Amino acid sequence: MSTKEKFVGVQISPISFIDEGVETVLDTLQARVGVNVLMIGTVSWLGLKSGRSISHDLDGWPDHGVPEPFAMKGGAYFDPDPRYYTKTLIKDYKAKDAEMAGRDILAMVIPEAKKRGIKVFIELMEPFFKYAGHGSVNTVEIPNLAQCLEVDVFGRFGSEPSTDNTDYRNWILSMVEDQVRNYDLDGVMWCNERRSPLDQMIVGQAPGDFSAAARREASERGIDVERVRLAFRDVVAFFQKARAGEPFADGAFIEFLRVLLANPEVLIWERFWLERNKDLDRELYGLVKWCNPDLSFGLNVWNRNHFNPIRKAQWPWAEQTLYADWVKPITYQHQSGLVYALEQNDFHKTILRDFTPDELTPLMYKLLGLNEAPWPELVQTGMDPDSYVYGQCESAVRGVNGEAKVYMGIGVDAPRTREDQAKCTPDIVRRSVLATYRAGGDGVVFAPNYASMKLSNLDGAAAALSELGLR
Repeated sequence: MSTKEKFVGVQISPISFIDEGVETVLDTLQARVGVNVLMIGTVSWLGLKSGRSISHDLDGWPDHGVPEPFAMKGGAYFDPDPRYYTKTLIKDYKAKDAEMAGRDILAMVIPEAKKRGIKVFIELMEPFFKYAGHGSVNTVEIPNLAQCLEVDVFGRFGSEPSTDNTDYRNWILSMVEDQVRNYDLDGVMWCNERRSPLDQMIVGQAPGDFSAAARREASERGIDVERVRLAFRDVVAFFQKARAGEPFADGAFIEFLRVLLANPEVLIWERFWLERNKDLDRELYGLVKWCNPDLSFGLNVWNRNHFNPIRKAQWPWAEQTLYADWVKPITYQHQSGLVYALEQNDFHKTILRDFTPDELTPLMYKLLGLNEAPWPELVQTGMDPDSYVYGQCESAVRGVNGEAKVYMGIGVDAPRTREDQAKCTPDIVRRSVLATYRAGGDGVVFAPNYASMKLSNLDGAAAALSELGLR
């Protein structure tokens, strides 16, 4: 039997409680699976966080809930308190879904959860809007939100609000304080999945953020913003040529180093952007602890952080323990073969295009601490729990060095995007849970959304928890 304090969480969208009833959902999760922590997506415009299954065409509907698409409008699925929104133009963002009319999901769920000894966390993810692959709503009904948008190096508006924009940043702080102060919560899980300027160039996007707020903040830190903009033009040009297949006398990687070293301002801006991005995490941690020091604050950590060597260098575990009580590495095993392949494809098209995938994969595995299927088989095979989940958990445990807990994000029917992509099974879920505890993890979180999970696959989790004495 495990000696660790039990932490068995599940990410769940508000619609599941509407479709199935609060008591039914809680009884199922507690009795059948062994869940004792709910992580509710209380604010989102993304189906992956607040809706029903977004991959039902490929995966079919789960064996619970309503087997119909959800015409989600998105927004807040609790009742925002106007007192907290005087410092932001974003005030009226209550979800207007017909199913939620007159309902406050936290008010509905918390009392019933507490009766059963189940903890309730809110789960929030930035970006909140128009996030590819996450079932974004078509329109966001927030007046003047366009005034908060980020600006790229060419002066064009982007598709997401700037996290440097005062109104947008204050809105995030306000929504968290509102919920933390007005509801009997046990904690907050925050997820930050923004691409850095270097990230953006690697995937073929124009880098940012050069909005007025970001430029002002950079200038206050002694950065010559116009010199940075000029430097980016050269680096953007390199990536455009690389993607177009244009030849380089000394190969793509050497040319990349050459143009980067000739334009060090790009790295200065990368560091500036990165620190401002991390500042948001740090501010939220401090805000939650100021409101209630007993509340738990954790980070839901993007799997790109362990699939991309640049991001792995940028986001060390030890640093994150300074502003998190726990971390949740995302390891959606069956889905991850394709996720890794898509991540690496951008390197294959740009910086590392002179290597074939078969040549590069063993080297990249070595750099990233992975030991998975060969490149041609990876999408169909997925990643193995006994190597992948175990390895990432062991790495995180080693990295936090006892300064934070590690709750592994176990994929249960994470949405697939290709027919030949590996499928979730009860055995995959079972072995993922066992691998977590074998590697020294402190708990598990089944993700990304209960609304898409098959109970038959969650039975694999229940079997593992029983073996561990946690159910």
